[in-house]
Amino acid sequence: MDNLNILVGYSPDDRGDDALTLAALVARTAGSSLTIAHVRPPAWPTRGAGSVDAEWVAYLKEQSEEALRQARDRLKELKVPARRADFQMYSHRGSGRGLIAAAEEIGAGLIIVGSAPRGRRDRVAIGSTADQLLHGSPAPVMMAPRGFAESAPKKFERLTIAYWRRREVEGPLLRSAQYAQSLGVPVRLVTMVLRPAGLPARFLRSHDVVERQVEQAEKDLAYAARLLGPSARESGLELTTETAVGAGIAKTLGGLDIGEGEILALMSSHEGPLRKVFLGERSGKIVRAAPCPVIVLPRGLTSR
Repeated sequence: MDNLNILVGYSPDDRGDDALTLAALVARTAGSSLTIAHVRPPAWPTRGAGSVDAEWVAYLKEQSEEALRQARDRLKELKVPARRADFQMYSHRGSGRGLIAAAEEIGAGLIIVGSAPRGRRDRVAIGSTADQLLHGSPAPVMMAPRGFAESAPKKFERLTIAYWRRREVEGPLLRSAQYAQSLGVPVRLVTMVLRPAGLPARFLRSHDVVERQVEQAEKDLAYAARLLGPSARESGLELTTETAVGAGIAKTLGGLDIGEGEILALMSSHEGPLRKVFLGERSGKIVRAAPCPVIVLPRGLTSR
């Protein structure tokens, strides 16, 4: 994440504070720069084409300025040097689409947002802003669990990559490892093997279908480890693999050891557009079940 410009979607509420706290931790750890963006609604057209209500425009601008003042004050508390942060106002009908446009304008390499305000605490809740980002962002999207600002770790401890071998996965995999290197944390590659519906837990390892899936998962993990091997050896990156077997995404993920300073990275659905974030059914379940910050990487993303 060195020299990476991180775009932070900020709103003057708890989700904005969660996003800012996560972004500050990333910036302090990796030395990245931040662009704090507040996306406000567009002006209403009145009295003919091209005309807008001046009072409404002034009000929207005042609200954005106040939000960014709060963000600036909060960053001081979070010990992010002023030289590393920029503050921008944007206007768009959809806050997520506005952040996509902002990311393209400034060349952001990562977008960070908070969770929807009514979601479960310590889990990622996908609201309208995140939903728009997760179905079209050209940059990786990082989301803070609800309440992250109140229980943020002092440092990151590990990056876990939810891995399934498929096409266009090498670039996102390598990019995830680069993030880990910048943050100074080890990488754990995890493949989840889901047992057939209705199969009792005591038959997890003895059932032929599950056994074959576990064998294939371990082969795929070995392939991914070999792929990361050269860069891991060069940088001293610690790399481990794990196969998790369980019933359903949430229970299987819940059975993993996930520490206080964990980050979970996952790939976009192979059904989505190339070089865009696209949350599929399985990846969506992982995002919602994760008890830690999550990064979703675009399909076919290059390693640099």
